[in-house]
Amino acid sequence: MSVEPTKPRKACCSKLKFFLVSMAFAYFAKAFGGAYMKSSITQIERRFDIPSSLTGVIDGGFEMGNLLVIAFVSYFGAKLHRPRLIGIGCLLMATGSFLTALPHFFQGRYKYETSMSHTSQVNSTANILPCLSNQSMVDEDEAPDLEKIKDCEKAAGSSMWIYVFLGNMLRGIGETPVMPLGISYLDDFSREENTPFYLACIHTVGILGPMVGFMMGSFLAKIYVDIGFTDLETITITHRDSRWVGAWWLGFIMSGTVILLSSIPFFFLPKSLPKEGEEESKSTELTAVAEQESFLPEEADYAEEKEKEATFKEMVKDFVPSLRRLFKNSIFSLMILTNLVAVNGFIGMITFKPKFMEQTYGQSASRAIFLIGIMNLPAVALGFITGGFVMKRFKLGIVGASRMAISASLGAFSMLAVQIFLHCGNAEVAGLTVSYQGVPEVSYNQQTLLSKCNMGCSCSLKHWDPVCAYNGMTYASPCLAGCQTSTGFGKAMVFNNCTCIEEAMTPAANTSAVLGQCSRKSDCDRKFKIYMALSVLGAFISACGGTPGYIVLLRSIQPDLKSLALGMQTLIVRTLGGIPPPIYFGALIDRTCLKWGTKQCGGRGACRLYNANAFRMTFLGLITGLYLVANMLWGCLYLRIVKRQKKLELRKQAKEGALEGNSVTNGHANITITKNKEDTNDESTI
Repeated sequence: MSVEPTKPRKACCSKLKFFLVSMAFAYFAKAFGGAYMKSSITQIERRFDIPSSLTGVIDGGFEMGNLLVIAFVSYFGAKLHRPRLIGIGCLLMATGSFLTALPHFFQGRYKYETSMSHTSQVNSTANILPCLSNQSMVDEDEAPDLEKIKDCEKAAGSSMWIYVFLGNMLRGIGETPVMPLGISYLDDFSREENTPFYLACIHTVGILGPMVGFMMGSFLAKIYVDIGFTDLETITITHRDSRWVGAWWLGFIMSGTVILLSSIPFFFLPKSLPKEGEEESKSTELTAVAEQESFLPEEADYAEEKEKEATFKEMVKDFVPSLRRLFKNSIFSLMILTNLVAVNGFIGMITFKPKFMEQTYGQSASRAIFLIGIMNLPAVALGFITGGFVMKRFKLGIVGASRMAISASLGAFSMLAVQIFLHCGNAEVAGLTVSYQGVPEVSYNQQTLLSKCNMGCSCSLKHWDPVCAYNGMTYASPCLAGCQTSTGFGKAMVFNNCTCIEEAMTPAANTSAVLGQCSRKSDCDRKFKIYMALSVLGAFISACGGTPGYIVLLRSIQPDLKSLALGMQTLIVRTLGGIPPPIYFGALIDRTCLKWGTKQCGGRGACRLYNANAFRMTFLGLITGLYLVANMLWGCLYLRIVKRQKKLELRKQAKEGALEGNSVTNGHANITITKNKEDTNDESTI
C-alpha cells in the first residue's frame, strides 16, 4: 500500500521536469533567433540600403505578429492543449527564420558603394586616376543608364526587404504561445515555493540563446555576404568598413533549424499534470495559490466556479467579463504601464546598441556584437539566477519582491545615467566633422566636402569611399582628398600625391593615403572599457529585478485569469513597447546622420557616418528619460502594494479576533493562522 502512491508522484515530477527542460530549450531557441535578428540589424540595413527608421519597421514586425494572435492564443489556448500549441508555435518560428534568409538567394551579388571599379582586369591599378578632370564620374551619378537602373532593382535597394519583414512577423506569430501558455502551465502544476526558481532556471537557460545568437552574429559579420560566389581578393573593404555586409543569411538558416528541433518535445506532453507534491493525482489546469488567495480575498471563491469544463460558446461569452475583471485590478494595470515604459527603453537600447558602440567608440560592428554577447548577456543570466535564488532563499512575498524589483530598477538607472558623460568625440572626417585644416566643425551640408585643394578634381559628393591619411584624418573619397595617382590592388591600394593632406595643420609623414577610415584617438579605448564596465554592471543589476518583477505580476492576478493576464501583458507591452521604439529611435538617429550612402540607381542609401555626439545625446538621453519614468511608476506601484497588504493584515487580525471571541477550536484553522503569521514575519524582515 505504501509503494502505490509514490509511483504517480515520480511520474508527475518526471513529466514536470521534462516540460521544464523543454521550455528551457524553447526559450533558448526563440531567444537565439531573436538575438541573431537584433545582431543582424546593421547588416540588413547595409545590404538593402535602407535607413534606420525602416530597419526599425522590420524589427517591429516581430511584435506585429504577436499583436495579431496573442489575445486569442492566451485566452483560448489556456482551455486547449497548451504544450501542443507551443510546439506548433515553434514550427511557425522556424518557418519565419527560413523565410527571412530567402532574399539572399534571389538577389544579385552585393555591390558596395565605391569610386573604384568592382572588377579589375589586371593586378595593378596604377592607371586609375582618383582626381578626375573630365567630370565622367559626376555625369555618371546624375544620369544613370538603363542597365544600372535594372541592376539597382535586383540589388540591395530593392523591395526584397519585405521578405525579411514577413519572416520576422511569422516568427512573432509563432512565439506567441510560448511565454503565456508555458509559464501558466508550469505555475499551475509546480509547488508555489518552486515557481520562482523554475522561472529563474528557464530565463537563465534562455539567456544562453542571446549569447549564442550575438556570438554567431559577430562571427558571420566578419564573413563576406557573397562568400563562395565572389573573389575576395577583389574586395577593397574590410569588416570594419561601414559598407561591409556580413553573411547575415547563414545565421537565420541555423537558428531556424534549432527552433525546429525545439518544437518536437511538446508534442509528447499531456494536456494537464497533477499538482507537484500532491499524493492524489488529480488533474486540473486551474489551481488556486495560497498567497494569491490571501492577497486577493475578494475573488478567492470565483475560481471554483470556473473549474468545470466550458464549451467554446461559453468561453467566448466570458471573454469580455474576464477582461473587465482583469483590468479592474489596479496593481496589474499599474504593473503593465511600468513594464510598457521600461520595455520601450530596453528595446530601443538593444536594437541600436551595436550601432551606438560602432559610431561613438569606433568599434567594428562584429566586435560590438561580440562584446554584447560575451559580456552583457552572461551578466544578465547571472542576474536572473541571483534574483530567483534570493526570492527562494528568503521566501519573499509580493511586498519583498516589489522592493527588490524597484531597487534593481534604480540601480540600473544610475549606471545608465553615468554613461551619458562618456564619449570619444567625432571621428575626424574632412568636410564633415572637421575642416580641411583640421579645425572641429560639424556640417550637415555636403558642399563643405569641397575645398580649394580638390576643386579641380570634379569629385562626386555622393560617394563614400573613405581613405585615411598619415596625419590621422579621414577623407570621404580619394578624389576629395585630391589624390592624383594610385598603386596596388584590392585592400592594399595606396593613393599618392594627395593635395588636401598638405592643407591640414597636423603634419603628415607624406601625402599618401590608404583605404578605410582612420582609427580613433588612443584615449578612446580607455573610455570604452569604462563604458563596458558600467554597461555590464547595469545589465546585472537590472536582471536581478527580472524574476521578482515577474512574481509580482503572477501573484497579483487570480489563477483562472493567469494565462489571459500574461497574454494581455505580452500583447500590450509588445504592441506599444516593441513596435514603436525601433521606429522612433531609428527616425531620431537618422537625424544625426552626416553622410548618407548612395544606391546604385542614385537614391539615398544607408547612413555611413553619424554625428557621434548628437547620436549619443539622442540615444542615451531618450533611454534615460524612459527609465526615469519607469522608476517613478515603480514607486507608485510599490506604495499601492504596501497599502493593499496592510489592509489584508487588518482583515486577518479581525478574523482572528472573531475566532478567539467565539472560542472555536479548529486545528486546521489554527495551523493556517500560524502559517500566515510566519509569512508576515518573514516578509517584514526583508
